[in-house]
This record gives sequence, C-alpha cells and structure tokens, in this order.
Amino acid sequence: KVLKRKGLSIGKNFSYGHYCFFDPAHCFLITIGDDVTFSTRVHLLCHDASIKKYVGYTKIGRINIGDHAFIGANVTVLPGVTIGSNSIVGAGSVVTKNIEAGMVYAGVPAKKLCAVKEYIERFDNIEKMLIFGEEYTFRGGITEEKKIEMKEKLQNGKIGFVR
Repeated sequence: KVLKRKGLSIGKNFSYGHYCFFDPAHCFLITIGDDVTFSTRVHLLCHDASIKKYVGYTKIGRINIGDHAFIGANVTVLPGVTIGSNSIVGAGSVVTKNIEAGMVYAGVPAKKLCAVKEYIERFDNIEKMLIFGEEYTFRGGITEEKKIEMKEKLQNGKIGFVR
C-alpha cells in the first residue's frame, strides 16, 4: 500500500507469493499489468549501483510487466526491462533484456525457450497424467494418509499436477 501511494502501478487481479521485493526507492518506475502472477521471492530492481563508485552514477530504468504474465520463484528483473503479456519467466531467472509477449524464458541470463502455446501443448493430455485434487493441498484439508499417498506416487522424479 505504501509503494502504491509512492507511484507503484499494479493492475487488477495481481497475485504474489511471500518475500517479493519492489524497488522502494524507485517504485514509481514499475508498472504491472492485469492478471499477473508472481511466485515467491521475485525481485524488481529499477536501479543498479554496481558502477556508481567508478563513474559516480547509478544506472536506472523502468520495469513494465504486461497482462497475464507469470514470473517464477526467485526471479530477478533488472532495470529497463519489459516483460511482454502472456509470457512465462522460469524460476531462478535473471531478466536482463526484454521478454517477448507469449514466450517462455528461463536461465541466467534469461533466454527464450519456446512459445507459451508450444509449452502448454505438452500438457494436452493432462487428464491422463497423475492428477491430485484440492484435497491434496493444505487449503483442501490434506490428511496424513493423502500426504503419504502423494509421496509414494511422486517417487523417482515423477511429476504430478494438483488443482
């Protein structure tokens, strides 16, 4: 609320995890669109003081995040970056350059992997994959038995999906 009063612009239906950081000294340079999701520990840095002691100035730039973007856990976004609408940034990425709309990026520095459409197509038969209902979550009241069942089914690197 304090950062919004100082100029941070956030669209509707924004959701974010714990420990996200929005550059407090330059929050007015950050614009986040509608229906954007941040996982935990996303950092938006509008300034970079790495060269200040050498040149006497701090680098500064805007950060713009388009509608329907998903930013994974532990992502750092550096000054001057635009993240396009309908894009995905994978966990642990450092975003140093613009992210194209509708694309999946990941890595350090973040690089283009594929189109979001192509990524989603990998899950076309999700109904045939290992699916867990909401009762397998804390919000759904998961029981000790369901925890054990989930652990057993997800052994050896197996991946499932939960509602």
